[in-house]
Amino acid sequence: MTVTRGGLRGWAAGREGSVSRLRFTSLRLRLVVVFALVALTAAVSASGIAYWLNREAVLTRAQDAVLRDFKQEMQTRAGALPTHPTQDELQRSAGQMAASSQRFSVLLVGRDPGGRTVYGNSGGLNEFSLEDVPASLRTAVNKRQKAGDGGPAEYHLYWQRIDEHGTPYLVAGTRLAGGGPTGYMAKSLEPEAKDLNSLAWSLGIATGLALIGSALLAQAAATTVLKPVHRLGVAARRLGEGRLDTRLRVSGTDELADLSRTFNNAAEALEKRVADMAARDEASRRFVADMSHELRTPLTAITAVTEVLEEELEFEGGGFDPMIEPAVRLVVSETRRLNDLVENLMEVTRFDAGTARLVLDDVDIADQITACIDARAWLDAVELDAERGVHARLDPRRLDVILANLIGNALKHGGSPVRVSVRIAPGEEGDDLVIAVRDHGPGIPEDVLPHVFDRFYKASASRPRSEGSGLGLSIALENAHIHGGEITAANSPDGGAVFTLRLPRGSDPAADPAVDSGAGSNSDPASGSVSGKEGS
Repeated sequence: MTVTRGGLRGWAAGREGSVSRLRFTSLRLRLVVVFALVALTAAVSASGIAYWLNREAVLTRAQDAVLRDFKQEMQTRAGALPTHPTQDELQRSAGQMAASSQRFSVLLVGRDPGGRTVYGNSGGLNEFSLEDVPASLRTAVNKRQKAGDGGPAEYHLYWQRIDEHGTPYLVAGTRLAGGGPTGYMAKSLEPEAKDLNSLAWSLGIATGLALIGSALLAQAAATTVLKPVHRLGVAARRLGEGRLDTRLRVSGTDELADLSRTFNNAAEALEKRVADMAARDEASRRFVADMSHELRTPLTAITAVTEVLEEELEFEGGGFDPMIEPAVRLVVSETRRLNDLVENLMEVTRFDAGTARLVLDDVDIADQITACIDARAWLDAVELDAERGVHARLDPRRLDVILANLIGNALKHGGSPVRVSVRIAPGEEGDDLVIAVRDHGPGIPEDVLPHVFDRFYKASASRPRSEGSGLGLSIALENAHIHGGEITAANSPDGGAVFTLRLPRGSDPAADPAVDSGAGSNSDPASGSVSGKEGS
């Protein structure tokens, strides 16, 4: 089975959406579960108490009626028998007792005139016999009790509930005082058990309905509570995306309304502060751009004069007083440095304003690096490891600016020889061009590495003045970013610093080949001036 990249991404996106929805509803689920557990606990407790109370009431009422009727029958029917009845007399009396309103089965036990034990059974409950009576009950019935001052009966009425083949029964027994038969009674409690089962089912159904109702109530309550929270989350995400005009609609006076007001106040303060910062930043950029532009006109005239002075210095017997010559050379050097600084500031303002654009062309990388090195007379100090025929679609002028800054920085602050190597490496969306510039110097201090691309950063505070402006590596990094690439700085295990430029070989989708940013830092490949950065 073939799965396309788009299919995998769609599956991953769908799964991520499902996980996100589960994450979003976790609080809702917890609320529903808590409501359901509370309702279930309350319903089960109430149902259990109601069932227990009704069960005791039903059984006690049925039991009292049966025992009262049995006791009365024993006094009237069994009490009329002689002290030593015959079996027929016991059988007839048992049948009469069982015909009472409670319809229970009766077993009478006595001794006939001959001293033999005889039984009289009413014939119900599958021939109710003495073996069906629990032994503990028989022992209690036959136990003679002491007579009290009031002359109570010598024998008491005892009863017990038993379960026979899943059917509950009430079994009772007593013995007549002053001699006579012993009577036992068995009454089925199956009707009462059915009534209790019906009650249990009703209570169970009521518990289930209460559980469902509580879940629905919890869902409604969670929706009511979480809807403002969801709106707050959406508003916070929109605020994080930069939409600072996002506000929440406030209604009510509860805690959620207070939270919405607090969010609105915070968003309003943030919008105002960001607007103030943007205005100040724009004013700063405009000031730098205007200042650089205004400086270019006098610098053009000054540069022309310094070029004449430089030619005079190089001409033998130029006529300069030996005392004045160092000052003239200083003026020439500082004028060139000031000119480079102004050009760099102009380039930086273009990047900050977002007006820098690419002019793409098919570039032979080896030829481009060779031209950059040759134009600056670095052929003797730089080793090139690059195969001919490696092409990439890049902006040649901006690539020259990057290479000039990286190689010039390595020559200035590193150690010779400087080695430039080119290779092709796989990237996220195709092959990438990787250019490594390595020197053989002492390397970059660990505390300096995170700041080598910062603007105006100087590695040593004791050298505030140097040939570089501190903008070269920053401009190189911006030129790499506009290509969709990156520059990293590190120390080689064998010594020296390594700057690695990684650029995609294709064109940037956002690039506009019809628009150029104009003159920038070291835009002239033939220029010998390189704006390097101290720190390596």
